Amino acid sequence: MAYQLPQETSTKRKFNDYAAASTARMRHNEILFDSSLKTPIQFFVRMFSGGKTLVIQAYSSDTVASVHWKIHSITGIRPIRSTSAVPAMEQRLIYRGKQLELSQTLLECGVQNDDTLQLMSDLNLVIHDLCNCNDDTDINANVTRMTKMLTDFLANTPKDGADGSEEYLQMFIYFSVPAALVKLYVSPSVIKKQAAHGCVCQFIDNCKILFTDPTTVYRQFAPIFFEFCTVLRGAAGVDDTLYIFCRSSLAAMMKGNVHDVKHVLRLQDIFPFVHELATRLAHALELSVQLAEFIQLSESDVREFIQFMHRVKCAIRRQKAFGSLVSFPSLMQDEAGNERSEIKGVHHVFCDLLEKSELCLKELERQLGLVNIGRGEPIIGCWSQYLLILKELESISKLYKGLNEMFWEKMRQRRVALCFLIGKLSKKSTDYQWILEHKEVTHFKIRQCFALKMLLEGRHKNEELYEMLICRSRLFEDSFEYIGHASPRSLRGQLFIQFENEEATGPGVLREWFSLVCEAIFNPQNALFVSCPNDGRRFFPNPASKVDPLHLEYFVFSGRIIALALLHRVQISIAFDRVFFLQLAGEDISFEDIRDADPYLYSGCKKILEMDTKMVDEDILSLTFVCEDEELGSRKVVELCPNGKNTIVNSQNRDNYVNLLVKHRFVKSIAHQVAHFAQGFADIITDRRLQESFYRILDHEDLNRMLHGSKTAVSVEDWKEHTNYNGYKKDDPQISWFWEIVGSMSAEQRNVLLFFWTSIKSLPVEGFGGLDSKLHIYRTSDSHDCLPTSHTCFYRLCFPPYPSMDVMQNRLNIITQNYVGCSFGAE
Repeated sequence: MAYQLPQETSTKRKFNDYAAASTARMRHNEILFDSSLKTPIQFFVRMFSGGKTLVIQAYSSDTVASVHWKIHSITGIRPIRSTSAVPAMEQRLIYRGKQLELSQTLLECGVQNDDTLQLMSDLNLVIHDLCNCNDDTDINANVTRMTKMLTDFLANTPKDGADGSEEYLQMFIYFSVPAALVKLYVSPSVIKKQAAHGCVCQFIDNCKILFTDPTTVYRQFAPIFFEFCTVLRGAAGVDDTLYIFCRSSLAAMMKGNVHDVKHVLRLQDIFPFVHELATRLAHALELSVQLAEFIQLSESDVREFIQFMHRVKCAIRRQKAFGSLVSFPSLMQDEAGNERSEIKGVHHVFCDLLEKSELCLKELERQLGLVNIGRGEPIIGCWSQYLLILKELESISKLYKGLNEMFWEKMRQRRVALCFLIGKLSKKSTDYQWILEHKEVTHFKIRQCFALKMLLEGRHKNEELYEMLICRSRLFEDSFEYIGHASPRSLRGQLFIQFENEEATGPGVLREWFSLVCEAIFNPQNALFVSCPNDGRRFFPNPASKVDPLHLEYFVFSGRIIALALLHRVQISIAFDRVFFLQLAGEDISFEDIRDADPYLYSGCKKILEMDTKMVDEDILSLTFVCEDEELGSRKVVELCPNGKNTIVNSQNRDNYVNLLVKHRFVKSIAHQVAHFAQGFADIITDRRLQESFYRILDHEDLNRMLHGSKTAVSVEDWKEHTNYNGYKKDDPQISWFWEIVGSMSAEQRNVLLFFWTSIKSLPVEGFGGLDSKLHIYRTSDSHDCLPTSHTCFYRLCFPPYPSMDVMQNRLNIITQNYVGCSFGAE
């Protein structure tokens, strides 16, 4: 039988075995630790200036102070220098973002084999010497050394985000170089102040020159520029010129896609700049109202405010707690974390600037009202900056629930001032597109002006003439060959038109050609467009245009012609129906939109929608989700939805039935025609952004006014007011007879006379005042038997001094009754 120890004895043995093993392990660790202290390690020390790296060997038990002395033995830089009771360090060692204490050992600091430390030494020494020296010679010598060190430091920075580049640049902050330079800058000595100012500016300028990639510059240099701003704000104040320079340099980094670089500058870092600039701008706006004299806002303040806000908006959009828009209930629940106060601060900035801007617009409207009592218009040269503020406020308003609606409501109230400014300050069509797409705060003249700018910006001033020789009997075919097959670029220059066997050329012939070719395009015989039953001047694409194999090419041609007519400001006496315009603008077609295009279908759909529910459900209409299309003389049934033949229209689905029917008749059936017309129109506009927004800035009737011109009868008084005389005087009997005869003409006769005189079929909406020049009546020495002649390109009507009113009446009757569109006179 095996002998067993008592339980207590067994436990003691296990304890003793464990204790012995632990003691052995501890002894082994002590040996290893002692060995590590006696085994040298190698590490690297990178110097601040010059880009040099030292190789240092030491033991883990060595102190940081001993490492400083090793560096001194290599570089000659003294580790400690005492100029007063308090010693001043010439060297600082940085490891993993922390300055190493002299009494620490390398083991305590965690320095291991092949690690890299950063050394700050000579630059701080130079700055320290500058702060304490008073001899001009020493000051100049140290300034030269300091400038060279800063230049060398930048020159040795790893380029374009290479390994170690960010760590290398962090030394600038770790070694308190910005603080040291600012200390020198605020010293009483003017020479020292200028030296520090020059060094800081040169350093920042060199950063911009040496590093061009915006993302790299932001990631590497934004912390340095921010440090300069922070120290200068406290030491010199926000009105200091060097602070403003540093702030401006930092603001310039906020553009582009730098918001994709995370953990560089936070919202808390940037918002103070926004608040500071917004306060300055709000004060200037308020002062403008108080003085009733619009102050020139600082262009740099406005620019920097917008640049900093770009970064702030990106930070707010990343806040997932708010979803799509910021709401104040969410802010009050602290869901924004540490950035809650800044997000509330941006809201306060918005409200304050909007209030001040609205007051300025109100004051402008008051001053505009004084124009009518003899005062001139207010000076508005400075207002471009005011509009830039409004544009930024509109952008900020999109971040918060309810603010965008509030912003546009206030702009509607100040519509008069806003339109005045846009009209006076507009240069490029893209400048104020953010306003124009809110049509309710503008009027027709403003929208027309910018639509024409979109077309004009694509023109090439030095482009050669695009010449066309057109046969009147083949006008449509010849025009299609010239326009439809031309390169878009060639059409954006000047057009030169001449009809075969005719000498006349110039703007008058061009206007006549536009009128004639548009008549052909919209002629029902060509089957390209259909006119509205109740208004023969309104057109939309013909679903049956496919009868002509070239119909889609003709729609491209039509789009180009319409755009060119707008470009050359020729009214062509046609208009687009709403269903056509909405599709060009990329908007949906509703049941109400087809009222003019197809009154019969509209009436039928309206009855279906208004019919008693019970009657519809009893299938009195016997309708299913199908419709009939006519194509090349035959009719075919088309299903409006899957299994449409078997889907009965009832009270539950009748809205959907009407919607699908409208979409089929006025969207699907003409989709290709609309797309090709839009393509041709866009060929005349070069900028793709403008191609997409041209129709969005216009109302439906805006485009029709531009195309058709005035729909009112020609005013004889307006005509007289815009007519000059050459060879005649205003009170000559021939002139009195002429206007009396014109006054007695029918509306049609006046239109014919106007076309004979100018090649204009419809006046602009503004009447004769909308033409590019006044009209002229010239006296000739021709026989009294001669008919009047015209030079349409110059708006000239020429006739001899007829002996009586009856003779003149007879000659004008011949013109107005027999003129059928052929060319008259020499251009």
